[in-house]
Amino acid sequence: MSFPKNTPSVDDMLNMSTGDLAQMPVELLAALQGELDHASKQLKAATSRFSAALEVRYATRAAEARRACAKDTGTVRLMDGDYAVVADLPKRVDWDQEKLTQIAANIAASGEDPSEFIDTKLSVSERKFNALPKAWRDGFEPARTVKIGALKVSIEPAEARK
Repeated sequence: MSFPKNTPSVDDMLNMSTGDLAQMPVELLAALQGELDHASKQLKAATSRFSAALEVRYATRAAEARRACAKDTGTVRLMDGDYAVVADLPKRVDWDQEKLTQIAANIAASGEDPSEFIDTKLSVSERKFNALPKAWRDGFEPARTVKIGALKVSIEPAEARK
């Protein structure tokens, strides 16, 4: 479908009232919807490419900074000129549900309350896992899988650092 010559641009639309937009002929609304869909796809593609470029530029330095802090995941801050680059590599932990069910049964059989350590959905928070005595953690370890999430990088003025 070709767009009518009088179709407002996305910028024009931002300056129009909702009432004015609502009164437009349906053909113009359809054309504008097409423009918005196209702009949305372009923005998504541009954002993806920009994120990939930031990862190419900062992933190695961020990994080195994490290694220097003796951590595999988490947030590190890097300076690049007058900007602080915040690189966050989240940790995602999955728990084997069958193994946790057995662990919960073992805890209950020993007279303890498994809900102190195991969430109802049969997962264990990292805080609770890390607080367990080593012997208990060793028992939980076969049910635990750690996955690394996607790197997120943002740039902000150095003054915004805390």
